[in-house]
Amino acid sequence: MKTTLVTGLWDINRSELSDWWGRPFEQHYISKFKELLKLPQNLIIFGESSLRKVVFEHRTDKNTLFIERSKDWFKNEFYDNIQKIRTSKKWHDQAGWIKDSAQARLEMYNPLVMSKMFLLNDARILDKFDSDNLFWIDAGLSHTVHMGYFKEDNVLENLPDLYNKFIFLAFPYKAENEIHGFSYPKINEYANNDVKLVCRAGFFGGHKDKIEQVSSMYYSLLKNTLNAGLMGTEESIFSILLYRYPEYFHYYLIKSNGLLLTFFEDLKKKKAEIKTILPKVSKKDTQSLNFKKIGLYVIGFNSPDQFDTLCKSMISYDKKFIDSTVKYLLNNSTDKSTFKKYSELCKKYGFNEIKKDNIGICGGRQFIAEHFDKQDLDYYFFFEDDMNFYEGKENTCKLGFNRYVNNLFENSLRISNIENFDFLKLNFTEFFGDNSRQWAWHNVPTDKRAELFPEYPVKLDSNTNFPFTSFNNIKSFKGIPYANGAVYYCNWPQIVSKKGNKKMFLDTKWKSPFEQTWMSHFYQLTLKNKLKPGILLITPTEHHRFDFYEGKDRREN
Repeated sequence: MKTTLVTGLWDINRSELSDWWGRPFEQHYISKFKELLKLPQNLIIFGESSLRKVVFEHRTDKNTLFIERSKDWFKNEFYDNIQKIRTSKKWHDQAGWIKDSAQARLEMYNPLVMSKMFLLNDARILDKFDSDNLFWIDAGLSHTVHMGYFKEDNVLENLPDLYNKFIFLAFPYKAENEIHGFSYPKINEYANNDVKLVCRAGFFGGHKDKIEQVSSMYYSLLKNTLNAGLMGTEESIFSILLYRYPEYFHYYLIKSNGLLLTFFEDLKKKKAEIKTILPKVSKKDTQSLNFKKIGLYVIGFNSPDQFDTLCKSMISYDKKFIDSTVKYLLNNSTDKSTFKKYSELCKKYGFNEIKKDNIGICGGRQFIAEHFDKQDLDYYFFFEDDMNFYEGKENTCKLGFNRYVNNLFENSLRISNIENFDFLKLNFTEFFGDNSRQWAWHNVPTDKRAELFPEYPVKLDSNTNFPFTSFNNIKSFKGIPYANGAVYYCNWPQIVSKKGNKKMFLDTKWKSPFEQTWMSHFYQLTLKNKLKPGILLITPTEHHRFDFYEGKDRREN
């Protein structure tokens, strides 16, 4: 397996700092960088045009890819938030060392170091060596790690035997208030664990197939934390990733001094032992999945035929939706001539009928949430009567997602339970759009849009000129792919948990709820890590209204 090292070097005026923080560029960085350049391994190097001459004084095109990149490249979407935080008194006051640190005093320090993961991913894209593995290595690593490990010992040959995940090197860290300037209580909150290890950023990476996904996870987390006014260094985000998504990462434990030498020495001796974080699981957050405690709620309005068609589609697709649930029809109908047929269908399919006089789609949705809260049920499926399971001939939707999967009822519930989702949407593609775009952007308050979406602060007329949805990771369970992240809420088919139902509809109530209001509110809760949504990467249902009614009869609440 071919392993390529990725690095970069820029002068960000660290020589201007005094005491421990100051490091002269030529003596400290360039001299050590030249040692790195003497390695026989393939190198992908990022830097300003002036660095090219230094590189090719020691290397050739055969084992080197130089990618010119100026410091302006680091003035990206994160730049303004970084500058705002690093100059704030609140951030400085967390610890006495912060205000004199390179992070606080140097404009380009954090923009640069926080981009290492993105540079590694760019190297994956631009790689000319057909590499199997790519690892970031700091240009000045030879200050603490002898380059003989790479030249004489060729320790990189021992890497592929160690891992099948992305690798970080981590050291024990005891914190109380902050880690590298990132609030310690908040870092634990984002990590869903008590962070006792800090990942180093001098050497990290893995197989090329894993880098894109990890980079995407890193991007989402960096964006969310900076938007929340939280900042450390890239190592803070790495540490959160290690704890938050243990299924994606291995780590090697180095000594408490944080130096990487131990890893390379053990790698040389083939004694490097990798580990995985065991997720912290709270008893209150786990429950055994009881398939006898699953609800199915349907909203119906003036069309028994719509309701009948929905039930038939459920039986055809996976009859457990009908056979294995406690079922309720919220009958919003105003047409009394339909009442008898509704009653017959409820008896036929085993539904408990609840009659309301057109309390609206969202009014009905709120009623269902309050009704479910009082039942001895753990989860419920929500459907409107015109959202049928697909029964056509096409195997995929317009975006290429599968229409048909096996055992959708059980497996979607298991996904919800395993991931502890508050709600799980069943469809990726919807009637007016799809979940690749962040539709909550249209509905957040105007004064919040610039804060939540700094790259799209102004609402435009275009239906395509708005942000993409930020997904954290993609997984699969028994052939059903799914994703988590900033998944927006809407009134499409979904699974809702007991605690998710409370957080979504009961902790905060609106007198006259609208779908747009919920979408905005739930999105903001998600960004604060107070709500955990997911979505199946399939399209098993479709909007199929064939029995139309007068527009004046439509109510939201």
